[in-house]
Amino acid sequence: MEKLKHRQALSEINVTPFVDVMLVLLIIFMVTAPLLQQGIDINLPQAKGKEMPDAERIVITIKKDGKIYLEKTAVTLEALKVSLSKKTNKEVFLKADTNVAYGNVVAVMGELREMGIEKLGMVTEPKARIK
Repeated sequence: MEKLKHRQALSEINVTPFVDVMLVLLIIFMVTAPLLQQGIDINLPQAKGKEMPDAERIVITIKKDGKIYLEKTAVTLEALKVSLSKKTNKEVFLKADTNVAYGNVVAVMGELREMGIEKLGMVTEPKARIK
């Protein structure tokens, strides 16, 4: 009579390929995550103050060369008026480079005030604390 051989199923899972794939994905996400946070490059002034909570907000940016951006789209002062008149949220945050002429910032603030925007926040970098 012939001997019957009983075969057992291989119950161990080789996790090495899984770990390799996960490490590659981790590296890819670590490299691409800072790129997703990029916005308009400006040099904000430093000031003391509390950090503001994340909320639905409209951000207007004035670059060093005087160009105005609504969120991340370049606009003129007239186009800014038209775009903001369509928005329901009237809470605006203004980011201006430290080297922008004071007159440009005041002109944008005047237009915002004329449009009826009551809540205007100025965005700054936190001042470094020296002990």
